[in-house]
Amino acid sequence: MLAENLKKVEENIEKACRRAGRKREEVTLIAVSKTKPISMLSEIYDCGIRDFGENKVQEICEKRDFLPSDIRWHMIGHLQRNKVKYIIKDTALIHSVDSYRLAEEINIQAKKIRRIVPILIEVNIAEESSKFGIAANETLQLAVEISRLDNLRIQGLMTIAPYTENPEENRPYFEKIRELSVDIKQENIDNVSMDVLSMGMTGDYMTAIEEGATIVRVGTGIFGARNYT
Repeated sequence: MLAENLKKVEENIEKACRRAGRKREEVTLIAVSKTKPISMLSEIYDCGIRDFGENKVQEICEKRDFLPSDIRWHMIGHLQRNKVKYIIKDTALIHSVDSYRLAEEINIQAKKIRRIVPILIEVNIAEESSKFGIAANETLQLAVEISRLDNLRIQGLMTIAPYTENPEENRPYFEKIRELSVDIKQENIDNVSMDVLSMGMTGDYMTAIEEGATIVRVGTGIFGARNYT
């Protein structure tokens, strides 16, 4: 079943890329494996997936030792400063940096292991009170501040669009994020690139790709409904 789900997601990504005049290799699929057992991750790994996303530090720590070392772990959930040290070594990309204080702590821990850590700034583009992320009009200033931290590299932006039954309703938010990334790129800030746009989940990843997503984060579409018990 998982292989069939993944095949369907891959077909949809191909369709969205064709509609947008883009190449399939321009989009990275992250399998969002939160709450899922290692056996399911192994099954998707055997289908060729190497990028896995987790919302919680604890889950990365619990799973990484039981799975192949070539997996690229993505921290996509809210990250507390006191837990940075547990994932600083193994995480390929931290998507959810939304404050200077968090960036500063990542930088401190990165210096200890002499690693340059790639990050994304999380933007609350729809200004939902229930979600983390910095306001769009404060993003440039945060990028400037973080750019001065020696062991971090800002690679782009991340957003979580509102939940909706109709993905077209989120197209304006994806457009805004893309436009924001273009504006920041034009500032030519040292240590800041805007090559990555992490946006789009199970319900709207095709729309996100059409609007420029370079990373889509798909969980339910691959693994099925989550069990939070």
